[in-house]
Amino acid sequence: MGALMLPALHESTTSSGLKVLAAERGPLPLVAMRLVVRAGSAVDPKDKHGLADFTARLMRRGTQKRGADELDEAIEFVGASFSVGSNEDLLSFFVTTPAEHFPAMIGLLGEIVREPSFPEREVELARERTLAGFANDLDDPSTIADRAFTRALWGAHPYGHDIGGSSAHVRTFTREDLVRFHCERLGPKVALLSVVGAVDPKLVLDEAEKAFAGWTGGPEAAPQIPAMGKMASGRILLVDKPDQTQTQVRIGGPGFRMGHPDYFPSTAMNNVLGGGFTSRLVNEVRVERGLTYGISSYFDMLNVGGVFAISTFTQTERTREMLDVTLSEVAKVRAGGISAAELKKAQRYLAGLYPMRTETNESVASVIGDIRVHALGDDWVEKFRERLCTVKPRQTQEVAAKYLFPTPPLIVLLGKASAVKKQLKGLGPVKVVPASDYE
Repeated sequence: MGALMLPALHESTTSSGLKVLAAERGPLPLVAMRLVVRAGSAVDPKDKHGLADFTARLMRRGTQKRGADELDEAIEFVGASFSVGSNEDLLSFFVTTPAEHFPAMIGLLGEIVREPSFPEREVELARERTLAGFANDLDDPSTIADRAFTRALWGAHPYGHDIGGSSAHVRTFTREDLVRFHCERLGPKVALLSVVGAVDPKLVLDEAEKAFAGWTGGPEAAPQIPAMGKMASGRILLVDKPDQTQTQVRIGGPGFRMGHPDYFPSTAMNNVLGGGFTSRLVNEVRVERGLTYGISSYFDMLNVGGVFAISTFTQTERTREMLDVTLSEVAKVRAGGISAAELKKAQRYLAGLYPMRTETNESVASVIGDIRVHALGDDWVEKFRERLCTVKPRQTQEVAAKYLFPTPPLIVLLGKASAVKKQLKGLGPVKVVPASDYE
């Protein structure tokens, strides 16, 4: 396999303090931009969960110069697209544009990021829409199970609430909250702009200077998110939804942060355990016993910590069987690791998949942002397959012993509590709560 190479990065800082990375990449006359700001849901105020995500979405709905419709028109008129994303660590603003309209579109990005107007009417509409969304979520058992799992696992840690917050918090959002969050949390010193495509890096730096000159506000340094404390373990949270004929199952324990040295052996090991279609969990739980249509295990990695988790569902009356079979498969890998042949196959599969991460300008702009924000090292992409393929069976055994629930995990179940609870004897203390707690 040839080495994967990122295009050469040209780096500079605007007068306002924004770091800019530009990479020229043809042959298509398109440019992708991603502006990331270290202001994800982990910096939501304590009584305003969901504010980061809400603020980011509303920045698109009006600036000092233009209303939402005018912004839409300006973007559509040149055939560009604009989207906003948020996670626990970051807010991301994505723009793709034909190369000839790059100066206009980076200008527009600057306008949206520097001077959103948060029109009162737009704030009201968004609040109503978001609250209606929470009410609908109660009909989606999978969403509620995920929410309960996150909250139970992380507890009071800043990663311990839904990115979108909760209805009790969102109901209290005012325009002033958004203005304050934008002013205090978004700023050039905690942001990074990556621009990839058919554009001269010198032009990128000139236009970025114009677009972001005079951007002030925000913190001087990245927010300090506390390290992960002790995660909840050895207990069961049973979320009661009496109308369910199936149980949603989430099992989890501590993992590791983004960029941790255990990443490569863990990714290979997990592909065999439950990360792929032919994994041991899929085989035992789905193929051999017909307990579910889908089961997967995964490492969720964030900036200061992470989780190893399993997600699945089964018929109410087979909940205990599902838990026993799943935990026994995990225990087998924890005790014996995976075979050399399984490791080889996982390495081949994952190495073959990886180039898709760098096929488009958008994906390269995203990868560059992540590499810098999470300090993965600029050789992350080109060394990826080599680091993956040099993993030894012994290393997969070490990470299996470390992360595959060496102490009893937290188990979150959502379903008909009256039918599920009596199946749980001997698995640890059980706490029953109503599903409505997670609106």
